[in-house]
Amino acid sequence: MTLALVDILSGNLHSVENALRAAGATEVTVTADPDVIARADRIVLPGVGAFGACAANLRAVDGLESALRARVLDQGAPFLGICVGMQLLAECGEEMGQHRGLGWFAGSVRRLDPAGTDAKVPHMGWNDVVPTGEHPLVVPGEAYFLHSFAYEGDGVIAQTDHAGAVTAAIGRDTIVGVQFHPEKSQRYGLDLLARFLEWRP
Repeated sequence: MTLALVDILSGNLHSVENALRAAGATEVTVTADPDVIARADRIVLPGVGAFGACAANLRAVDGLESALRARVLDQGAPFLGICVGMQLLAECGEEMGQHRGLGWFAGSVRRLDPAGTDAKVPHMGWNDVVPTGEHPLVVPGEAYFLHSFAYEGDGVIAQTDHAGAVTAAIGRDTIVGVQFHPEKSQRYGLDLLARFLEWRP
């Protein structure tokens, strides 16, 4: 099984790669090559930083967006988006202006606004992951979050609480995105990655 770990010049790729290998992955290729992604059995898109910068980096690679769309949406390869890699699945992000996402999910990414509470932004640290229904990958537990913006829209499969409900995961068909960092979430995160590697949606 080949796994493409997409390099959009954002995120701690080394940590994610190590976590995937610890979870059982044997053929991990860190790449932005559309041809490699078009042949991958599974795809992971991590991202750290600003939505707009990550979207621009992705689109700066000729053919990358279309290769992802063809392999995941058309051909059904299992896909996992992590943090901003999940947020990019939305139609748009509102961090430092309005930026176009991949548009795989009908929704937008907006700044957390826990006004009138002691909850701080960014939302940082361990918090509960509460599924909104049954899903083979995302189960109840605690994970590590670090973000100032959050997804709002269709396809929410898990939430967390930060002075109100905040999207923790989204999913549909062969696609799952998680706002938290599996690579920083110890056993919970490694177990999720292991389930992703075995997933047959």
